[in-house]
Amino acid sequence: MAVDFKVIIVGRGMMGAAAARHLSGMIEGVAIIGPSEPAERKSHHGVFASHYDEARITRSFDDNRVWATLAARSLDRYGEMEAKSGISFFSEAGCLFTGPPARPGEGFLGRALQVSETLGLDVEALTPAALRERFPQFSLDPSHHGYFEERRAGHINPRALVRAQTMLAEQAGVTVVDATVTSVRDRGPSVEVEAGGRSYTAERVLVAAGGFSNFNDLLPAPIDIRIAARTVAFFELGEREMATFSDMPSTIVFGDRDEDHVYILPPVRYPDGRTYLKLGGDLEARSFETLGDIGTWFRSDGDPLERDNLVSTALRLMPALAGCPTTSAPCVSTFTTTAYPYVGYTDSPRIAVLAGGNFVAAKSSDELGRLGAVVMTQGWLGAEDFGRELTPVFR
Repeated sequence: MAVDFKVIIVGRGMMGAAAARHLSGMIEGVAIIGPSEPAERKSHHGVFASHYDEARITRSFDDNRVWATLAARSLDRYGEMEAKSGISFFSEAGCLFTGPPARPGEGFLGRALQVSETLGLDVEALTPAALRERFPQFSLDPSHHGYFEERRAGHINPRALVRAQTMLAEQAGVTVVDATVTSVRDRGPSVEVEAGGRSYTAERVLVAAGGFSNFNDLLPAPIDIRIAARTVAFFELGEREMATFSDMPSTIVFGDRDEDHVYILPPVRYPDGRTYLKLGGDLEARSFETLGDIGTWFRSDGDPLERDNLVSTALRLMPALAGCPTTSAPCVSTFTTTAYPYVGYTDSPRIAVLAGGNFVAAKSSDELGRLGAVVMTQGWLGAEDFGRELTPVFR
């Protein structure tokens, strides 16, 4: 039976675009289908994506060997992608972790130090005195130590990274369809994909729709995920603040508990022409079960209580931000039951899934896209690609 494409990728986000680029070097006949970013977020009533932003932290320092490896493999390819596409998306500002003194094997920092030694990462340990001297922008707990990954770390522009991935995929022959997929059906010898009022057929389909993967009849059975609310706060910086914060690294500050942490992005210029310092956390408990609830959240400004908490935390850690105008925005994170992304086939041998960022996958998205491409061509992931850890779980 003739089909339109060998593989259709559903979703044009960070993982889907990466999968398209990698597949373009493996096979012909690839298409990627998904909508562009809406021009007006608050009046949009379709699907969204979580890469609609200008900055995400990237680093290899991690308390989990799988995540650290996925990030390092992605970082290995940043330079080549920037050179080939002509699109800059990586800023090597470094990444600083601070927190109570790390004990080997205990807590995020203790485990991350062990993983960094195993993988040979270049991470500089800073005493409290050295931390204060090196990074005077911060007013940290006097007991905090620092762990600084200066090279191959900083932040990426997710919008620019998706543009680069998509451009390179399209140049290599991938068909890009700007439409929302409304159903994916296994028809026996092929898969039928409905999008934008048209029907497309393929030998196989990779669903990379993030938090929207369980909606619009994209999968034969829903993946076991939790779609969680996240709020981010922005400080608009003027010349005075830029003099203080312009050379700061991406930063993650831990409290006494691992969950009591915040992440901070250095100043970044946004499309409105203004420069913002961004702050986020991981404590919100709200989750979503319906497409309507997710859409309502994306059209909001996030949770005002969490915004106020983030602003208060930022002013405590960075007193020089006092007086800056603040705003907030919503995001969602897709958490899996395994705490790893899902990369593998559903109960259909023609439909696979690539989803589950667990709030940390932006930095690893290129490697995750490669693994999705491997699944579509090879059919499985080997131990070297963490096949067991990335096995999808369905409800």
